[in-house]
Amino acid sequence: MDQQRSNGHREQGTDFTFPVLVFGWVGAFLVANILSAIIFGASGAVSGEEPIWVAGASALGLWVPFLGVLYGLCGRYGSGSFVRDYAIGFRPSDLLGVPIGIASQLVFVNLVYLPLRAIFPDTLSADRVENREKDLFDRAHGGWLVVLVLVVVVGAPVVEEIVYRGFVHGTLRGLLGDGVALILAAAWFALIHFAPVEYPGLFVFAVVLGLCFQRTRRLGLPIVAHMAFNATGLILVAGN
Repeated sequence: MDQQRSNGHREQGTDFTFPVLVFGWVGAFLVANILSAIIFGASGAVSGEEPIWVAGASALGLWVPFLGVLYGLCGRYGSGSFVRDYAIGFRPSDLLGVPIGIASQLVFVNLVYLPLRAIFPDTLSADRVENREKDLFDRAHGGWLVVLVLVVVVGAPVVEEIVYRGFVHGTLRGLLGDGVALILAAAWFALIHFAPVEYPGLFVFAVVLGLCFQRTRRLGLPIVAHMAFNATGLILVAGN
């Protein structure tokens, strides 16, 4: 343990208990959604037709409370270092996340949906699975496309990996071991998107991200893979 701390690669999950994980996440989730709802309501936008700036502001309303709670937890229950407690670190080798993310979007996700679409052809059609991303892209014009890219390709991967790999997966690893933590964190990540048609693909992709995290013990590789995955998805939507 001392050697791991001195090298900046402390074993994840040892400082947070299950109640800290659950109540910390639930508290952040509630505050984040209330704040996001206030921002959305104040904009006067119609759900499903909101401009990109509203989507971006609402995303910030979701992200800031989560990051704030995680910062507080690492000060009270962790080492006091946000970077260390959530395994935030990058190396040149993390660029391998680019082909991993692209392969996840083009190959792994499609392989999961292939048999499912044979059983549920209408429910899990490609159009329905991609509907949310396509709607966002269709509302992004001019400079707002840059905002969309920043939200989808940069902001979301960084924040989600800190929360779901660094915090959720890292804590569960310390409590339950690698295998159980991998599955539970992946399911947690998929379910929280509240998009049932996307659950199979999100779960499989989250497993890939979890394996990246467990292999390297840091977030660099899963963050890069997540960015590449989302970027590839946007490119596919733009080409349709």
